Amino acid sequence: MASLKDIRARIESTKNTQKITKAMKLVSAAKLRKAQNNIVGLRPYALTLRKVIADIAFAKNITHPLMEPKLNPRRVLLVVLTSDRGLCGGFNANINKSAEIYISENKSRYEKIDFFFIGRKANDYFVKRGIKPVESMTKLDKDISYELAAKVAAHLLKAYLDGRYDEIRMVYNEFKSAISQNVVTETLLPISIEHSSFTSANNLTHFSEEMIYEPGPEKIIEQLLVKHFDLQVYRCMSESVAAEHGARMTAMENASNNARDMISSLTLTYNKLRQEKITTELIEIVSGAEALK
Repeated sequence: MASLKDIRARIESTKNTQKITKAMKLVSAAKLRKAQNNIVGLRPYALTLRKVIADIAFAKNITHPLMEPKLNPRRVLLVVLTSDRGLCGGFNANINKSAEIYISENKSRYEKIDFFFIGRKANDYFVKRGIKPVESMTKLDKDISYELAAKVAAHLLKAYLDGRYDEIRMVYNEFKSAISQNVVTETLLPISIEHSSFTSANNLTHFSEEMIYEPGPEKIIEQLLVKHFDLQVYRCMSESVAAEHGARMTAMENASNNARDMISSLTLTYNKLRQEKITTELIEIVSGAEALK
């Protein structure tokens, strides 16, 4: 059984750990508020931009390589988006497991599945299992920026337009709330434009098919598609950042609660042992006094 000194040391160590987890929870809560405001403001713009592209494409019957789905895709690039740091519960583990499930379910369907890892946790997890990426990105900025997302998007766009891949998919955590994240496998390329004003259920739209474009609709579509793709990559990264801060805040709160319970249990054990020791000493004193009579 541990001595009183050992139990006191464990109590002090657990209290110090609890201070750290509480501080990390507060830091994550502050970062989550900023990331949540960013993603809530970004989502409507991203969805509206895709709808505008779809409306122009349907109105003028425009096609583009980025919007044309492959009939029989054989080569896929899977982008796995995790974090660089841990201590966020099952945030990274859920993404890695979902990517593994996707691989096992589709490895016989596709001719080739390549990997692009964004975040150290995905890279470390899959490299240990013998899966090497065509490219990886670690040591991300503390705050995901649009410039960083645009660089990643430009790299993915070039690989797709060069014909190296028929589809590009991303696995990431979509932010729902501070305590809830949803792992999503989303097709980034080709860009889907199924949901437009012209394909709505009631077929009502305020978008005029007789609208005059300057410059031409083809050039507008081409520029908007590139911007849309950059924005979608940025949105996915922003979703992941918000989900990471939410997961870390929840994990640190659970850790603080567990530390509190451990301190309570250790304090109770300490008091019992101390009382037992005092009682034993009293019995020895009384027994010695009785023996002298």
